[in-house]
Amino acid sequence: MQIGFIGAGKVGFSLGKYFSLYGINVTGYYSRNFESAKSAAAFTNSLAFSNLKALLDVSDTLFLTVPDGEIEILWDDIKKLSIQNKKICHCSGCLSASVFDGIEALGAFGYSVHPLYAISSRMDSYKELQRAVFTLEGSFFYLNEIKTMLESLGNSVQIISGEKKTLYHAAAVCASNQMLALAKMSQDLLIRCGFSDSLAQQALNPLMLGNMEKLCATSLKEALTGPIERGDAATVLHHLDFLGEEETMLYLILSNKLLEIARKKHPNRSYEKVEQLLSEKMGGKNNEKYSNHF
Repeated sequence: MQIGFIGAGKVGFSLGKYFSLYGINVTGYYSRNFESAKSAAAFTNSLAFSNLKALLDVSDTLFLTVPDGEIEILWDDIKKLSIQNKKICHCSGCLSASVFDGIEALGAFGYSVHPLYAISSRMDSYKELQRAVFTLEGSFFYLNEIKTMLESLGNSVQIISGEKKTLYHAAAVCASNQMLALAKMSQDLLIRCGFSDSLAQQALNPLMLGNMEKLCATSLKEALTGPIERGDAATVLHHLDFLGEEETMLYLILSNKLLEIARKKHPNRSYEKVEQLLSEKMGGKNNEKYSNHF
């Protein structure tokens, strides 16, 4: 496989370096900013191209490592060229390969290849990519070839349908970006207790890291602690007495998810009081201010 990259940002740098380190042939980079293409080429020991056709001529596979909003625009340019038997891949977590409208009529094949990892650095993120699971979908013809290539790097690969890409991306956002929203809520509550911004983060860091390390090493069930796991309805009620309306909404929704885990961890434990409390607060007849939100 001869892989060329269009786009020389964080994803292009990281995937190109990762592929090249493990023996995948990276032909080079094309970018609107030629200096960026040269930097990426130097980083991956490949070539920089000043025009798209030149890159396409020496590549059987193209990776479009550009922002999601530019993929369809870029595809409009690519499909004007001779792309017969080429594999065209994008790396969007949300978009499917269907963004390559009409690709098979042109004799080419479209794919989405997404590493489930937050790539934050052009120069360093490639070092962590072997830990990532890759999600793959697209044309049947070369699907297994691309899967085998990714697995040869040591990565697990999950093939999904294009219709599920948005749902998949929502899952990734919940596990990554939404975690920051929960951290923000926790910090805000500590600040109301008198903590400074910096001390609130310092106090929460070991708690968050410890719990995530436990989860990564074991499972949701093993990592679960706290009042929901204990079936401590009284403590939950006390929490709700001190939370604002928006905080209460989040607390109730997430507590219901925790209750699902708790029941699996302790199938013989009674959670009737907790379940009744959450049900009443989320939609009970005497709690109309919450029912409007659910």
